[in-house]
This record gives sequence, C-alpha cells and structure tokens, in this order.
Amino acid sequence: MKALVEQGAAPRDLAGDLASWERRLHTAAHPVAYPMIRGLGKFRPVVRLPGLGVLVSEASLVRQVLMDSSYSKSGAKASGALWTPVVGPRVLLNMHGAEHLELRRRLNGLFTPRAVEAIVAPAAERLRGRLAAGLDNGGSVEFVGLVKELSGGVISRLLGVRDDAPGRLPDTELFNLGTSITSLVRLGRPQLTVPQVAKAKSAVEILAGPVRHAYRGDDSSTFPGRLRTLGLSEDEAVGIVSAFVIAGTETLVSYVPRLTAMLFDGGRLPRLADDRRGLPDAVNEGLRYTAPSPMMLREATAAGRLGGVRIRPGDRILLSTVHAAKSLGGFDPATPIPAAARQLWFGAGAHFCIGMPLAMAEINCALTVLLDEYTRGPWHIRSRTVGRNVLIPHYRALELTRGN
Repeated sequence: MKALVEQGAAPRDLAGDLASWERRLHTAAHPVAYPMIRGLGKFRPVVRLPGLGVLVSEASLVRQVLMDSSYSKSGAKASGALWTPVVGPRVLLNMHGAEHLELRRRLNGLFTPRAVEAIVAPAAERLRGRLAAGLDNGGSVEFVGLVKELSGGVISRLLGVRDDAPGRLPDTELFNLGTSITSLVRLGRPQLTVPQVAKAKSAVEILAGPVRHAYRGDDSSTFPGRLRTLGLSEDEAVGIVSAFVIAGTETLVSYVPRLTAMLFDGGRLPRLADDRRGLPDAVNEGLRYTAPSPMMLREATAAGRLGGVRIRPGDRILLSTVHAAKSLGGFDPATPIPAAARQLWFGAGAHFCIGMPLAMAEINCALTVLLDEYTRGPWHIRSRTVGRNVLIPHYRALELTRGN
C-alpha cells in the first residue's frame, strides 16, 4: 500500500483503473457472452443455457466437476473432442480414465526443474536482451510481441529444434502457428468444422516436421528424444508435442502482459522490484484474477444433480473458471486464495495441467526480466490496445517506455 501512495495516486483510484482495463479486455473479447455469463453467475451458480449446455460459475462446484470422473474430457461435447481430429486420440488433453492415467504416469518426469530450465532459459535470455535494447536511451518496446517471441522460443525447444539449426522458423512464426489452431475454437460450437480441422492439421504438420526429425535422431537431450525414451511412438510424440503447443500458446501471451499491466496500474512495481519475496503471491493472485484458462468443457456421463440443477448423461458442462475466480474479489496479492479456487486455472484432479511447471517457469522468467529492467531504470506503459473478438482476453499491444 505504501508504494501506491508514493506514486502520487490514491490506492482506490489505481485499483479502479486496474479493474477497468480488465473489464475492457473481457468485453472486447466477448462483448455478448461475457456480460451474459457474468450476470447469470451472480445469481445462480449453475444454470442450463439452451443450445449451449450447463454453465457452472462457482469455484467449489467447478472443482467438484473437475474431480469427478463421471464428467469426461473426452466426450463428443467436451474439449477433447475438438482436438482428436487434429492431433490424434492419445495426447492427454482428449483422454479419460485408466488409459489417461497410465500415459500421464509415463510423462510425469518431463517437466523436472532441470528440464524446465533447459527449455525456458535460452528464450528468457533473448527476452532480456530485446527488452533492454528497446528501453535503453528513452526508447520503447512492444511487450506483447516480445512475449510471443518467448513463447515461440519455448515451442522451438519442445519441437527439438536447436537455436542454431539451419532453416529454423522465427520464434514469432512458431507462436503464430500455435495460435492459428487455438483461434479456431468458439464457445457456441462443440466441434471444429471440416475446413477448420484441415487448417489446424496443416499447422500441426508444419510443427510435426522438426518433431519427427528430432525423434528419429534418438537424442534424449531433446524433448521428442525424451518421448522416444519413454516408449512413445513417433506419431504419439507428434501428437503430444502439438497438444502442449495448443494448450500453452495463448495462455502465456494473455497472462504475462495482463499481469504486467495490473502491477503497473496498481502501483505495485516499485516495491516488487525492490523486494522480490512478494513475486510468488503476485503471480498466483494474477492467475486467480485473470484466469487465463477462462472456460473448461466437460461432458456428463451419468445422471445426477449439480448446484440444484438436474444433470443428464450427454450434457455439455461449461466450467466458467474466470467467473468462479473473479467473484472472489479484486486483485490483491496480500489476500490468500480460498482453497476451492487455488490453482483452478490449471484444472484439478486427474487432469491437472501436467505442463504447469513449464508455464510457471515461463511466467516467472518473464516477470523477473521485467523487474530487473525496472530496477535498472523505471519504465511505464505508454499505450495499450485490447484484443477484440478473441477466445482468450488479451492485450493486442502493450508499449513500454522509459521516455515520455
């Protein structure tokens, strides 16, 4: 709170600016659906929406569904069905039951601290250099573009591509390949159309080339090489790498610039740059408040009741993590997150995100670079543009500068 006052603005004004920008991001992304779902969730934690499914917007009930095996991720109306035609049937995000648990067990060692460091560190160092070069001498830098490069650099490592490999695709182009797949998803459409599947498979085939090359090289220091060591087939390795790209591409580039803006708008940067002990709380609370995975889909496989609503087999279940999390209050890293909402954006139970350590490493590296640069010389946000009619709310551009 002291840092807010030292910046010369009342804490309430700064908090209001922070909340205002977050509202703009959501309404620009979903001008009709967001206000409608938000309004419904305020009065009824579970509601049946004709033509869409059963909307769940209360944290403990969202967690209850995620922990209950009778709500499937692989059903025809669940999220897994979107991706099976694109990446194949065995890539974790579209599996359920014993087969899913067995594959997950085999993959559990993929994201150890050492492995994550090897994947993220090269891209993080490029981010550090690009940010410093842009901000030095009163210049400016478009930060969203830099986070896309960071994401693309991580994708390159997942594909098994060396930084000095001839013909290596630029990091931003790799990011664009991933987002060209995720951008096809729409809440009101349970499956991709035939042309959309063809477009997504075309992007996956571009990603598949380097994966197959690394897999056949039998080098266990590469990510595809590690998948081969675990006994997965070449096609399974392609599908799993593609699934990690699909699951992680948009969320990182949505979240990191949004947290950056929230820390700036809330006046928290000076203190956090001086004392990094508050960084974990700021990151976790930022994930709670932004919920970068705003909606999860399941299909009911058994009859029952949820929040007073009758559930029928085959019902599409819409888990509104963003409303479940945002209903707990404004952005405040000093307030502990209730147990029901803790890490809800990564899922829960058997489908808790296996790539969470990688995502957290990317987030923490990016924030560390930003705060280091703030320590070298305070920067501020010169301008920003929100993304419109997009799946995950995000800034399309966020310009940082040390100048005027």
